[in-house]
Amino acid sequence: MEGYGAVCVLGLGRAGRAAALYLAGLLENGRVSSLDVYAGLDAAADDDTRSLEALGVRVIFGTEEIAGRYDLAIASPGIPPHSAFFRSALSCCTEVIGEPELAWRESPERWIAVTGTNGKTTTTALVGHLLRAGGRAVRLVGNIGDSVSAEIAARPAESWFAAELSSFQLAETRLLHPRAACLLNITPDHIDWHGSFEEYAAAKERIFANMAADDLAVVSREDEWCRAVIERLGTRNVRTCVLDVHAEPDGPCAAFVRDGRLIVRLDGTEHVLLAVGELPICGEHNIQNALAASALALEVGVAAEDICTGLAAFTALEHRIEPCGEAGGVRFVNDSKATNTDSVEKALTAFPRDRIIILLGGHDKDTELGSMASAVAQACKLAVCFGEAGPRIASALRAAVAAGEGPLEIVEEPHMKEALLAAVERAEAGDTVLLSPACSSFDEFDDYVQRGRIFKQLVAELIEKGGV
Repeated sequence: MEGYGAVCVLGLGRAGRAAALYLAGLLENGRVSSLDVYAGLDAAADDDTRSLEALGVRVIFGTEEIAGRYDLAIASPGIPPHSAFFRSALSCCTEVIGEPELAWRESPERWIAVTGTNGKTTTTALVGHLLRAGGRAVRLVGNIGDSVSAEIAARPAESWFAAELSSFQLAETRLLHPRAACLLNITPDHIDWHGSFEEYAAAKERIFANMAADDLAVVSREDEWCRAVIERLGTRNVRTCVLDVHAEPDGPCAAFVRDGRLIVRLDGTEHVLLAVGELPICGEHNIQNALAASALALEVGVAAEDICTGLAAFTALEHRIEPCGEAGGVRFVNDSKATNTDSVEKALTAFPRDRIIILLGGHDKDTELGSMASAVAQACKLAVCFGEAGPRIASALRAAVAAGEGPLEIVEEPHMKEALLAAVERAEAGDTVLLSPACSSFDEFDDYVQRGRIFKQLVAELIEKGGV
């Protein structure tokens, strides 16, 4: 394989560390002539950086100004392309790419890639589950598992990568070419990182940039931008499976529901899968996720009967409409991964209307709230708004109620714990208390994982004390 010359890595988060460690292994055989890691302004030396230095890597602290000339830079996904750090790299490096792009260049065989504003984690996990049900070796990588670079060296022969790829990661791809790939949806998110919705959507579409007629692109047609993507793929003659939960698409490749059953049609051959009611994961969005994962698995050779077995055995992921307790006839559900409004709207379809008590709030990303407020007012009996974004969400909900969208009761509390207590105080048998915040967690927690686990801990303590 050809060499990379002088390389630098920007950032020492999870992806940066994985890329640096992999590239350090290429110093010995000369494929990398030198390797510098710019750790960032706030980074400090630790065991990992000392291990890198022992391998011949130069680790630079306290600056985001790139010095010297490099043939290649690997940018961590947390570094926005409009930041001074990234712009400095562009001025000093022949090429700037992301960590998944590096991994693909090193190990390009048997990639299945999944993206979308919502649903990509569940769909990627389900792809892995279905491939295992069909006897394939598969590793979940990218956002969902280890950074891809961490898996390359020990990748078993004939194994697949099922890669969940974010818009951050896709924005810095050039040659990435999955064998099969999926775009579930595109709704506004991460505008602050990309600079505009158009740039965000274009980054998502890059998942298909190098695909051709002998690959398979799976794309939902249920939002406007994705419909435009389908048209552009058709112009390029990329083989495309059109996904629709509500109606049967025409054409040789499609994934849909007919008479209550999941159907995937590939090259004119229909595969009849499970009935919707047999899926352990609930909600309309999970029907879409199951169809997408099934189409991807069928494309790489998993038999329909193995897919049916796998679908029937797949349960909810942690923090994504995850049941986490029941007492006094009240169910508790952790949907902490719902960090945007579209995720919340999809989660509401999983439960009976008018029996949902929803907890909304967290770090305010200044997203538009009108559509979500309308959905919450129509579906929920009570909304408890908390955190930094709580007042703005409560205001949007009151506007929806004033417009006649529903008889929703609205309560404001300072933090998630108080919000849960307020929900429990008003809950009755048959209700679902749903943490589906529509916000990131950084006003109160390290990330959505910590938020979800603390929510589950609080629920467990309440149930143990008989507080429901």
